Parts: sequence; structure tokens; C-alpha cells
Amino acid sequence: FVPVALAKDSDMVCTQFDNAVVESAGLLKMDFLGLKTLTLIKDAIKIIKERHDIQLDADAFPIDDAKTYELFQRGETVGIFQYESPGMQKYMRELKPTVFADLIAMNALYRPGPLAYIPSFIKRKHGTEPISYDLEDMKEYLEETYGITVYQEQVMLLSQKIAGFTKGEADVLRKAMGKKQKDVLDKMKPKFVEQAASKGHDAKKLEKIWTDWEAFAQYAFNKSHSTCYAYVAYQTAYLKAHYPGEYMSAVLNHAGSIDKITFFMEECKRMGIKVLGPNINESLQGFSVNKNGEIRFGLGGLKGVGEAAIEAIIIERNKGGHFETMIDFIKRVLSRAVNKKSLESLAYSGTFDCFPEYHRAQYFNTGDGDRTNGMEKLIAYAQAIQSMTTGSTNTLFGDLPSAMQVPTPKLALCEEWTLTEKLDHEKDITGMFMSGHPLDHFNFELKHYAFTPINEYNEVKDNLISFPNNLGKNFKLAGLVTEVQHRVTKTGKNFGSFAIEDFTGKTDFILWSEDYVKFQNYLEVGQKVCINGSFRNRFNQPNVFEFKLQNMSLLETVKQMQTRTVELSLHPANLRPDMIDFFEKNIKANPGRTS
Repeated sequence: FVPVALAKDSDMVCTQFDNAVVESAGLLKMDFLGLKTLTLIKDAIKIIKERHDIQLDADAFPIDDAKTYELFQRGETVGIFQYESPGMQKYMRELKPTVFADLIAMNALYRPGPLAYIPSFIKRKHGTEPISYDLEDMKEYLEETYGITVYQEQVMLLSQKIAGFTKGEADVLRKAMGKKQKDVLDKMKPKFVEQAASKGHDAKKLEKIWTDWEAFAQYAFNKSHSTCYAYVAYQTAYLKAHYPGEYMSAVLNHAGSIDKITFFMEECKRMGIKVLGPNINESLQGFSVNKNGEIRFGLGGLKGVGEAAIEAIIIERNKGGHFETMIDFIKRVLSRAVNKKSLESLAYSGTFDCFPEYHRAQYFNTGDGDRTNGMEKLIAYAQAIQSMTTGSTNTLFGDLPSAMQVPTPKLALCEEWTLTEKLDHEKDITGMFMSGHPLDHFNFELKHYAFTPINEYNEVKDNLISFPNNLGKNFKLAGLVTEVQHRVTKTGKNFGSFAIEDFTGKTDFILWSEDYVKFQNYLEVGQKVCINGSFRNRFNQPNVFEFKLQNMSLLETVKQMQTRTVELSLHPANLRPDMIDFFEKNIKANPGRTS
């Protein structure tokens, strides 16, 4: 069929033709996809086995599980393979899928191009738009997708049924439509119309069907591919619906980037699952579920704590039981692997908070006229104990050193760190805020001042080509400034870039010339800001976009600056004397500047 050669790195025989050519030469071309999600499912099942002693089989999950479909209907699909974007969540809430076929279709439709058919698909499912078929014969294959051609397989089956195409011809048609091979389509059209008309179908309708197919068959998706994806998605949703803590632990362990971990931790909070910081008596290498069903941060996520140190700590904990006190811990684990650097990282991240005798600041405080800080005192103590223990085995009188007890160190008292200090250290070591979030003080503003969550903004930004109606629309964002760069162009002009994050995600901006001069004072890591602006074409090129900042201000000024009037609408039945008294009293006591 094709000329072959030996592969560079093995004795495998390879074709010397390009992959686009091998099919026309008569070979079958296959794509093999490796999915990380399969490992995630396996890991979630392993965590469930360890915690509940139940051995699940993902391939045996019932495909009609009500709890799983309810999760899709609520759009709670963060962490669900292929269904987690804000746009898909919105469509899931509108569609309210009830059968597996709905999931397959949505997977195929949610991509540039066919996205436009989703509103119609949803209306037809709920009976608010009539379902019609150009020919009654088409109903058999289009019924499950409510009369909309979604899959390549539907085009293939319909061409065989309506026009008597062979299976081979139907496949050539599918490929030509998908790859917009106009010459092939022009050759096939007369045959389609002729053969279908001879079966008694109306020629005008056949012309319409062909035109429709040419328009959207390039978007039609391979149903078998979509089915496999929807099935993997269903398995992840089943686990999330029935074993939320275990499933989200697995998701967090596979999240990869810090941004993703933060995003999934927010989802855990929304689900009512606590994500707790690291704990020396509970944490494993990765995220894990404790006996209360809460998720515990893993020691592997701490900067400066090596794998050897984590292994040593976990082995000692399994062997000798929980660490009772900080003294007990340091005596048992201090070694080459668990050294000063790793101990400091553990303290900064709050891993020792379970020992009430010291707070975080004491480990780093030196006290009056002292040269060594708390952690150094503890290390010196553990080293002295260890050297005496090894020393005692080498003497005639094994019990001699016990007479010379090493005094337990006393850590100097000091003020506890403020929340901001705690959070700064946590962010350094774990890459995120564990004890709280600098935006926690602004929950009211974030909820009530029409800010677009950053993950939704990012989705708009990534899909401007598909949804050009978002150009020129005003977006209002709020977040914490996490990265800033002040730079100079080759021609010597100043410009700046910065990133902001909220509870849902992170996004970047660039400020040029006048905008940079106007807003540069806000570019400081740790500032809480709100931003107004809109997308527009850049350099007047059709598919190049930029976000033009119109306004930037501090988040703390939003209440004063943006609340001009407050209007209350209520039902007359609720208008009772005690309510009127309540308002009158409070408005007089707190006049403010808002009408």
C-alpha cells in the first residue's frame, strides 16, 4: 500500500506517507487518546476503597442514576470532564438533561460553530419549539436529537436511507463534508438528488436538505467519540454525586497548577466540603479525606519540604502513632531529611497549628537579647537528645546520661501574626491562601455590585470569535492584584502588565501609554481593585481582540462611589407597622449620603 521505513528509535515499521495521505492509499488511520481523567477516576475509586472499604467498578455504574442527572441539571459540573466551563454549566441548567443521549448531544454541540444550535436544541427538548423533519423518513435517525442533525453518523445513515448510498459512499460524503472538499461534494450532489428522487422524494426538499448539510455537516461531530467522552463525564459526575469528598480529593491531586487547585478548592467550599490546611497528624503526600469527610491539604504541596522528609514523617507517624506535642514530633523525626528548611516551611504553612502550646510566630521569634529563634532552639534540643542517645550505647554505664537530662527549651512569648502576615507566608509556601482570603472582607461587594466572576470573563475572552456580540459590552471585574510588571518597549515607552484573581480564577491585563500613566498607582501586589472595560478589535484586525480599560478603582471605595440610591420593592401584604418603624428608626439613626 505505502512505502515503509524503520522508526528512528525502534524496529517498528513506519509509513513514509503523511497521515493525510495514508487513507487514500488504502490504510486505516486511528487516533489513540490518552486521558488523565481515567487516572483521576481510578484514584477516586482507590480513595473510596481506603475510606469505606467499597470496591467500585466505573464501568458498572448504572446509566440512569437520578442523583447524577440532578447534578448535571443543577449545572454543578466543575471538575466534570468536558462539562465544566461556565457556558456549559449554564446550558446544562437550561436543558436539564434526563437521558444519556442528551449528554452525548451536548458534548458534540458545545464547540465553535454548532454552539449556535444549542438554544434551539434546548427549546425543542422542552417542547417550546416545534420539532419538524424535512422528510418523514428522517425521523428515525433525527428523533433523539430533536430533529437537529448533530452527528456525522446521522448524515451517513440518512444518505443511505434517503438516496440509497452504499456504506462506502456515505463515508466519503461524511469526510467531504467535514473537511469541506467542495469538488467531491459537487460530484456527489447530482447522484444524491437523482437517487433520492427515484425513491419518490420531493426534489425541492432534497435541494434544501443538501444545502443544510453543506452548511452544518462541517460542524457535525463523530457520535462514537462524543459517546465515549460523555460516558467518561458521566462516570466522573456519578462519583461527584455519590462520593463528593473522595472525588474532589482526586480532582485536587490531579489539578496541576496552583490556579486550578485554588479554583477547585472554591468549588469544595460551594459544595459545603471543608478544605483544611496541612496538619502534621493528618496530612498525607497529596490531598486526602479525613474521618469527618473534610479534605486535608497534602504535605507534597509545600515548597521546601522534600519527598524524603514527607516519607520520613509519614513512616514515623504510622510506626509510633500521632505526634503528641511539638517536642515529641521534633525528637522523633529530626534527621538529614527533615531539616531546618523543611521544618520552617511546615511551620509557615500552619502544619503545626494542631500543637496548641506554640503559635506560628513563636517558631521565628528570637526573644529579648537572644540570638536563636524558637525553631533553632527546638532543633538544638532534638540534636542534643539524639547525640546523648547514641552516646549512651557506647558507654559501660548505659544509664549514665539520663542523669544529665537535656532541659526542654522554652520558646519566647510574642504577639501572634496578623491574618495578613499568616496569609502572606501561606501563599509563599503553598502557593495559595489557606486560613482565609484577602477578598473575604469584600464578599458583600462581590455579591451585590454586578461583578462578572473571572472564570466567566475568561470564557468570554476565549470565545469572542464565536460570540462577537460580546464586543463593546461593558464588563466589571473585581480581584486581588497578584502579579505586576513595569516595563519599557524597544522604543523607550513605558507600559505595564498585571494579573488579578478572585475566588473563581485569574486573568491578565496589559496597560499601554496613557492608560499606564493613568492607572499605574493601582499596580501593586496585594491591592484589591475593581476594573471597568470592554473588548474591542485590536489594530482593526477582525480576529485580534484586546480589553480596553475604562476605569480602575480600589474595591473598598465601591460602596461609597457606586451606591447612589437604594430602592426597595415589596408586596403590600408585607407592609406592616413594625416594618415601617424599623425603616424609619434605622434611616434616621444612619443617614449616610445615599438616598
